[in-house]
Amino acid sequence: MPKSKCKNAILVFESPWNLDNYDANRSSVLPFVQGIAKMRGDTEVYFQNFHDKPSFKFALECLCRQKFDNTIVYIAAHGSKNRIGKVSIKDLLIAINEKSREYNIKGLMLGSCFAGSQTHLLQEHTQGSNLRWSAGYSSSCDWLTGTMIDCAIIHSALNLKNAQYKSREPMVKAFASAISPFASNAVIGEDEDENDVQLSDSLKFVIQPEGQGYHALPESDNIFQHAYGKRLAEVA
Repeated sequence: MPKSKCKNAILVFESPWNLDNYDANRSSVLPFVQGIAKMRGDTEVYFQNFHDKPSFKFALECLCRQKFDNTIVYIAAHGSKNRIGKVSIKDLLIAINEKSREYNIKGLMLGSCFAGSQTHLLQEHTQGSNLRWSAGYSSSCDWLTGTMIDCAIIHSALNLKNAQYKSREPMVKAFASAISPFASNAVIGEDEDENDVQLSDSLKFVIQPEGQGYHALPESDNIFQHAYGKRLAEVA
């Protein structure tokens, strides 16, 4: 197969969801991702299922074959505070970190319940990598709503220019624009004690601008404040 001439790529790694007793690998984020890639244009989508740590590493090797201007990794599976599917979050982050420089991976979206709970892990494994941003949920997350939010975030990230990765503000504004259509006080899921959790308390972002001296820092509050301001400006 010839080398792709597209500038962007989305690498989708997914474990079977089994959302109900009849879900024989029926449910998938893939059609949603393919839709935003077609809308954006100039974007390849590559997909692999994974079931455990060895199959994730194999999937990562399969999909990391070409360096694009902007590559985004989207990991979608059932999750907990420590694992996505049957793989520890730490192992996933280490693997993505290692590939990020060679294959210009700039963004990581964790579409899994509780995967954003340990923001310090996202910071630790974003820091010093080629990743410019990472995001995930610190609560459980409704499957369809979460997938739509994930896709909105990925779509905004596809539209970022290289120059916008050199400071925090353009990325903050881009992600604020992505989430602004979603009510920040809407219940996205539950915490471990089954209490309702609002979107603004669940969705976590870590941003690391390109260049020396920058650190990977949480920016969720800043992003949601900008999103709120954007909604007010549209109403006025």
